[in-house]
Amino acid sequence: MDISVKAPAKINLTLDVLHKRPDGYHDLEMVMTTVDLADRIDLTETTGGIRLQSTSGFVPFDDRNLAYRAAVLVKERFGITKGIHILIHKRIPVAAGLAGGSADAAATLRGLNTMWNLGLSMEELAELGLALGSDVPFCVRGGTAIARGRGEQLTPLPTPPPCWVVLAKPPHGVSTAEVFQALKMEKVTSHPNLEGMLHALENQDFNQMCDQLGNVLENVTLEAYPKVRFLKERMATFGANGVLMSGSGPTVFGLVNKESVARRVVNGLRGFCRQVYAVRMLGGLEEGSIE
Repeated sequence: MDISVKAPAKINLTLDVLHKRPDGYHDLEMVMTTVDLADRIDLTETTGGIRLQSTSGFVPFDDRNLAYRAAVLVKERFGITKGIHILIHKRIPVAAGLAGGSADAAATLRGLNTMWNLGLSMEELAELGLALGSDVPFCVRGGTAIARGRGEQLTPLPTPPPCWVVLAKPPHGVSTAEVFQALKMEKVTSHPNLEGMLHALENQDFNQMCDQLGNVLENVTLEAYPKVRFLKERMATFGANGVLMSGSGPTVFGLVNKESVARRVVNGLRGFCRQVYAVRMLGGLEEGSIE
């Protein structure tokens, strides 16, 4: 039995850090949505253990990979003796702040749920995914949502107004753990306006959505990686309506409501950034389809 699952990337329209918890994690409040830049996960049942391959040489093939760990988790939790071959067709950049690894893990969970007739609901899959990473529950469900806590408390939101999303990733990656370690809560003087973003989504107001973009981690990464700051500045100069760093970075995205402007931004950025993409906003719940 073969199954293919789409694994879309996410961006953060807002990302707020509320405080550090006793368990060492941070309480977060984020508005996340999916974009049409996606990996594809091909799952093939085998008689052996777990084998993972990828079209990208930057992806680990062992338990450092979240998709691999998702398969381990499912086999152990449900006593599955059959093996699985996982092939990741990689399009989402690695270590980019786009939840590529989490998306792959979520797609693996959804695919194995179908392949092995586990009968788990989306809520149960999301709860299972939290053991793998904070972004996995959102990636299991997809769409657009407020994510609170470590990312596991999800409240669905309206789909954002249709637009182009230009993504630009500098050649280096960023360690999420290092960014959070460097974050000094006492120095955070401005927080995203969650109510303003919710109003923009409810009213399909593209301009207000752009005005309400915000990420408290941005200053930490921009200070440590000047290239990210440069990309953000250039993207705005080339005409993006709203520009923000996604997650802990280093990918910067720009929201654009005209295709001609999106092409201009992409062409301008490609002069000094190799990984540039122009994709559509998804934001609905249908993109994690199984074929």
